[in-house]
Amino acid sequence: MLFAACSLAPAKTPTPTLPTGTPLPLATVTPTPVWFPPTATSSPFPTQVFLPTEDMRPKIGKIIYEDDFSSQSGWTLSQTQDGSVAYGKDELTIAIVETNAYLFSIHDQPVFGDFYLEIVAEPSMCRDLDEYGVLFRVSLASDYYRFSLSCDGQVRLDRIIGGQASSPQPWMLSGAVPPGAPSSSTLGVSAIGTDFQFFVNGQYQFSLSDPLLTSGGVGVFARSTNNQAVTVNFSNLVVYEVLP
Repeated sequence: MLFAACSLAPAKTPTPTLPTGTPLPLATVTPTPVWFPPTATSSPFPTQVFLPTEDMRPKIGKIIYEDDFSSQSGWTLSQTQDGSVAYGKDELTIAIVETNAYLFSIHDQPVFGDFYLEIVAEPSMCRDLDEYGVLFRVSLASDYYRFSLSCDGQVRLDRIIGGQASSPQPWMLSGAVPPGAPSSSTLGVSAIGTDFQFFVNGQYQFSLSDPLLTSGGVGVFARSTNNQAVTVNFSNLVVYEVLP
């Protein structure tokens, strides 16, 4: 209940002040912004039609090679002070201990010229620029291409000739690569003559041409860059013929 007292003169309204005692500025100095202006009518928005993402992968034919890693044969294995390459249950595991190291495994038979390849890579321990991926057109152990995914969500392509690496495609951010671990990605590589295309989880990443290596085997790799342990499991390798 409100009570009013009688007075000969109207009560003077006190000027509001800030906590410091400074008078508040007049509210009319700066107009209030309208963050959500009203619409002219209440008509509903039209339904947006989402078109499917174009599939950039090549036309593929029959499977020319596949490996579910259950036979536990054909891949080079290793056990060193840096880590190991070993078979698991229907997978090949590269495990690097707490050191900066690069380990890989090669399956040099059969030899492929033109192909479309997919393989599943599942890092269970990795971070930052630790990387993993697939090798293709491997000739011996010193010449090959290396399609890399990093643990902070990037992709790139390296070319190794005579053991010396260069990067026709340097690191680039990719929304298709899940950062960190544990995670799982399907890597895709299309190699037709000198033209290459690269995919992650069915999403196109980049293309380039390079004439130096025209055929070879396949492989997988992992690399630690921060003296931390890295573990990556590889499974379900499938190589398809490509159609014109």
